[in-house]
Amino acid sequence: MDWSREEVEAIVADYLEMLTLELAGQSYSKTLHRRRLQEKLNNRSDASIEFKHGNISAAMMDLGFPCIRGYKRRSNYQVLLATVAAEQVRGKTVLDTVALAAVEQPALVPALTDFAKVKSDAPKKENRATEAVNPLLFKAVKRDYLEREAQNRSLGLAGEEFIVQFEHWRLTQLGLGRLADKVNHVSQSKGDGLGYDVLSFDADGKERFIEVKTTSFGRDTPFFVSRGELALSHGAKDQFHLYRLFEFRKAPRLFDLSGSLDQHCVLDPMTYRASFG
Repeated sequence: MDWSREEVEAIVADYLEMLTLELAGQSYSKTLHRRRLQEKLNNRSDASIEFKHGNISAAMMDLGFPCIRGYKRRSNYQVLLATVAAEQVRGKTVLDTVALAAVEQPALVPALTDFAKVKSDAPKKENRATEAVNPLLFKAVKRDYLEREAQNRSLGLAGEEFIVQFEHWRLTQLGLGRLADKVNHVSQSKGDGLGYDVLSFDADGKERFIEVKTTSFGRDTPFFVSRGELALSHGAKDQFHLYRLFEFRKAPRLFDLSGSLDQHCVLDPMTYRASFG
């Protein structure tokens, strides 16, 4: 049974309240929120509510917001949900304040000794079959906190330094100490226009070009790639690796996308360069 506008408004409002608390670093009970929410819904099961939370996570990411940890993104959501989410985030000054603070705060390299627990499986590329949502709906309210986090140079640098340490550990574990000592933070030693951040090596000694993308949020959080990074992933697909670091401030994890990025991700063009010749 389709969700009514009243139900969608209730669950989105509750989601935004939990998201605000989470970004502010305050504790809350998802179970308690769900029980209170069920009183406003039309006999929805726990599973139905959880699935809808995943839909809201996807809509919030499309609006440029982080989502609640544990509510996995489910992209095929209804237009009504997109409309309600866009309506409700307008004028949420506290949510805006805590979201900006979360994405703009400086970062340090975490003190981590067990790199063996860092690797994770990558999300699977989805064939999205969402109802057509007017893109202007999102542009009218979009502040894009995820893009602001991607521009956080302190966070990006901390992530790159973490990967330098991780690669040194990985190669040392393989008994390749000489190669481990050659791992190079090239975005610092040579500049950031190469299309990758860290030069490392495969077990056979072949150079590995690692582009690092870091977020404080969950595994499914979208990231941004430049034209140069995308071109390198095509031109050096046997050597290119994108390491996606997530949950960086809490307990860093990473997954590895090797080769051409478009085989792993849905790439949405965000901006265009306009010229007259």
